[in-house]
This record gives sequence, C-alpha cells and structure tokens, in this order.
Amino acid sequence: MTDHTTIESRSYRPMVFMGLSAVLLLAVVLIWPHHIIPAALSVVWAMVSVAPIVVPGILIAAWIMASGADSHISRAFEGRTARAVFAASLIGAITPVCGVTVLPLMTGLLVAGVPLAPIMAFWLSSPITDPAMLATTAATLGLSFAVGKTVAAFGLGVFGGGATVLFARRAWARNALRENGLARRLSATRCGEAQSFDPYVWKRPDRRHVFANQARATTRLILICLIPAFAAEYALNAMLTPGSLAAYVGEDQWWAIPAAVFVGAPAYIDGYAALPLTRALIENGMSQGAAMAFLVSGGVVSIWGAMAIAPVLKLKPFLLYICLAVLGSLGAGYAFEWAV
Repeated sequence: MTDHTTIESRSYRPMVFMGLSAVLLLAVVLIWPHHIIPAALSVVWAMVSVAPIVVPGILIAAWIMASGADSHISRAFEGRTARAVFAASLIGAITPVCGVTVLPLMTGLLVAGVPLAPIMAFWLSSPITDPAMLATTAATLGLSFAVGKTVAAFGLGVFGGGATVLFARRAWARNALRENGLARRLSATRCGEAQSFDPYVWKRPDRRHVFANQARATTRLILICLIPAFAAEYALNAMLTPGSLAAYVGEDQWWAIPAAVFVGAPAYIDGYAALPLTRALIENGMSQGAAMAFLVSGGVVSIWGAMAIAPVLKLKPFLLYICLAVLGSLGAGYAFEWAV
C-alpha cells in the first residue's frame, strides 16, 4: 500500500520524486557516463526479478478496492475500545485504503464521537504496508522483512492505540480535531460512496472499472518509484565498498537504530522507493534492525506522514502521534534486530 496520506500530498509526492530522480539521472550522466548502460541493465533485471511477486500484490490490492471491502472499514471502530484498537490495527496493516479516504474517514469518525484510541491505531498502522507493499518488500528484501514489517505495522497500531487509551479522559483527546474549515469539509467527504461487499468483481462493469483503475494507479506508482530507486541502488553500490557503513549504522553501534529513525525517516519519500535503497544500505553494512526501523518510521514519521494529519489534529494529539510513532519504530527496530 502505498503510504496513506491526503490526496494533496499524494499528488505532489510523485512529482517531487520524479524531480529528484531527474536530478539523480543527470548526475549519473555527468559524473559516471560509462555507468549508464550497466545501470540501465541493472534496473531492467531488478524489475524483472521482482515482477512475479509484485504483480500478485497489485492485483490483490485492486481486488480489495473493487470488492468494496475498504468502504466498510469504519465497522472496525465500533464496540469496546480494546477490540476496536485490535481490529483497527489489523485492518490498517493489511488494507490498501485509498489515500483520499484516510483523513475523511478518520475525521468523520472523530466528529461522530468515536474514541481517539482506535483512530490512532489505524493512523499508525495504515501507512506502513499493504498487499502490494508486502509483495514488493518480499521481492526486494526477502520474506523475513516483509513479514516483520507487517507485524510491526500491527504492533505499532496496538501500541499506539493502547497508549492513547491512557489519555482518553483528557479534554484534548475527547476533542482532538482542529476547529477549521478543512476538518469540517473532510468529515463530510468520502472516497466514493460506500458499496456492499462483493468478491466477484468481474461480474459488474463498475467494479471492473474500479479494479482496472486501482491496478493501473498502483502499477504507475510502483514504476515511478522503483525504477529510479533501483538506479539509486546501483549508484550507491558503485560508490560504496561492502561494509563501509558498518562503522556508522552497523550491528555493533548502539546508535544505529535511533539514527535510522531520527535522521533517515524525516527524509523518507515513498515506501516503494525506500526498498531498493534499504537493500543497498544493508549490503554496505547497515544492520537489520536499523533497516527495519527506517522502513517502519518512514511511513509514519516522515514529512509526508506528518502532513497527512497535522492540518486536522490539535497540537497535543499530533505530538502524541509523533511520539508514539517514534517509540514504536524504535521498538520495531530493536525487536527485529533480536529476532533475526
């Protein structure tokens, strides 16, 4: 899943990334003209090697959207708080909710009086992974990273939602939304009308249309992000010698995981683009835990992630979100370091 942000940030992100990619390509042409053909061949081979795993992930994500499963996500927030937090974390970790849905849905639920805890759980878990991201992570970094990232998304949601329960009686938690026009407009907006669940998406033209559009959009995003990212991976490996980063973010350095969160994550641009770069960093000495911390924190602590909620949340709920995201990302990094 792509990172779940506002439609404004999602529309700017590919343009920003394409701009950075153009700069990178120009630098390669000017500095290493003799590397152009090897870099192009490396990118083509990388795309071919990940396609058998990535394509099914794209199709699953499109089916979830076309079948109507995503439009009933609000039901997860009903009932007892503990159950709601658990369900919201699970759905956030596995569902490719479209970017324009997240803010309107969460804002509308807050307006309706739904507690902040399950909403915080979903907000924290949803940007990290989805079926397409799971497949791409497995193809790029291996199954252990793909599973670990999904478990981390769910765990971060449970942790964040559970911690938010402690502040449930505070006035700012009961009334977390800013009182501005954007929040009011978002609370009345949806990513299309809610539709009934129907797994047989090929039987109706409208659902086939949604399936095709979602598949094209996801494919386009992956291509825009992965092609320059694989080129950057080639450049990184060409510049660095194996193990050269071990002294800075290797397993023996206590600051490796915090550095990945506090230094790398704010500059994180896109989940798909981060995967080949992370692989190159690992090959050059970055520890497994630091890599996981970077991937998890990037989705929720990056500038793009913060942009998705800062316009509608008051300061204290927003700061709580950032603190929970940082602590949860650190925990995910240390846990993965220990597990592998």
